[in-house]
Amino acid sequence: MNDTRTVRKIHLSGSPYEIGRGHGEQGKREIGNSLTTYEALFRGYTGMSWQDACEKALLHHDAISAFRPEYLEEMQGVADGAGVRFEDILALNARSEIALTATPDGCTSFAYLKQGEVWLGQNWDWKSSQIDSLLDIEIGQEGKPSVRMITEGGIIGKIGCNSAGVGVCLNALMTRTWQPKVPIHLGLRAVLDSHTFGEASEAVSDGRMASPAHFLIASKSGEMAGTEVSPVHTAAIPPEDGAVVHTNHICDPRMQEAVSDFPIPDSAPRLNRIKKLMSGLDEKAGAEQMFGVLSDHEHYPDSICRHINPAHPEHMQMETVFSIVMNLTTGSFDYRTGRACEAGAGSRSF
Repeated sequence: MNDTRTVRKIHLSGSPYEIGRGHGEQGKREIGNSLTTYEALFRGYTGMSWQDACEKALLHHDAISAFRPEYLEEMQGVADGAGVRFEDILALNARSEIALTATPDGCTSFAYLKQGEVWLGQNWDWKSSQIDSLLDIEIGQEGKPSVRMITEGGIIGKIGCNSAGVGVCLNALMTRTWQPKVPIHLGLRAVLDSHTFGEASEAVSDGRMASPAHFLIASKSGEMAGTEVSPVHTAAIPPEDGAVVHTNHICDPRMQEAVSDFPIPDSAPRLNRIKKLMSGLDEKAGAEQMFGVLSDHEHYPDSICRHINPAHPEHMQMETVFSIVMNLTTGSFDYRTGRACEAGAGSRSF
C-alpha cells in the first residue's frame, strides 16, 4: 500500500448530538466503508452476523450511560447524520469488544520527553481497506478541551490530542477477555476530553474498560505513562530514560497475572527495537526523526513499519495504515497515510 490520498478533515461543534450529526453527515462515505469492513471482519473471524454484533454492542449501553451519557447522544447524532441505525454506530464503537479481542493486531507507540518537549506517536497497523475510512476530526465542545484525532468513520474516540496538551495512542492486546463495560474507543475519547494527565488517567482506571488494551497517555506537563486497561485491572507503566514505548503484549507483571494474552510473535522484537531507536535519538530530534523511527524495517516485513507478510494467513495480514507524530508542547499534529516508509504528509498544527 503506497497511498498518499488526503484524509477528509471535518470540524465539529455544538451539543453532543450536533457534533455527532455533523460527523455522520460529513463522514457518511467513510462510515459506510467502516460498516462494510467490520461486517466482513466479524463474519470472517467469528462467524458473527452484523445483527449479532449489534446485539452484543447493545450490552455496553448501560455502562456507557453511567460513564458518559453524552457519548450515547453523540452516537445517535452520527447515526442520524449518516442515515443508519444507532446500533450500527454503537457496534463500530464497540468493534474491539465484539470480535477483535481475538484478532491479531500490530501497532508500535512511543511517548518521549526531550529538551522540555513532549512527543507522542505511533504506527496504526491494520487492514489496508480502512485507509478509506479515515477521518481527521477536530471538535470544539463546551466545557471540554478542543479535540483533534484521526479516527475511523463512525468511531467517536481514537488517536490524537487536545487543546489542553493531553494526548493518547492505542495498542491492541489479544486476550479474549471481555465484560459489558465501557468500550475502549470511548475510553480513548474520555482521555481526549480531559484537561489534565491526572483526569485522563482517572477516566480509564479501576477496571472500567470492557476489554484489554494499551493507552499511551501523555501531556505537555511532562507526565506520561503506558496505561494497560482491562475489565479486571488497570496498570501504569512509568517512563524509563524519558520514554515510554509499547507494542502488542502485556508488560505489567500484575496485569500479566490478571489477564492472559496471546501476542503475535513480532510484538517483543518490535518493543526491543523501538526502545533502542528512541534511546538513540539526538538532543535536537524533531518530527522527521520520529517518523524515521516509525519507518524502521528491522525484522521486515513484520517490522515497526509493517508490510504485508504473504507467509501469514489472510486474517493475520496487515500493514501500517497511518503514522502520527504529535508534539504536545507546541501543539503540532502530523500524520502520514500509508506505510511510514513511503507515506504522504498529512497535516499541520492543532
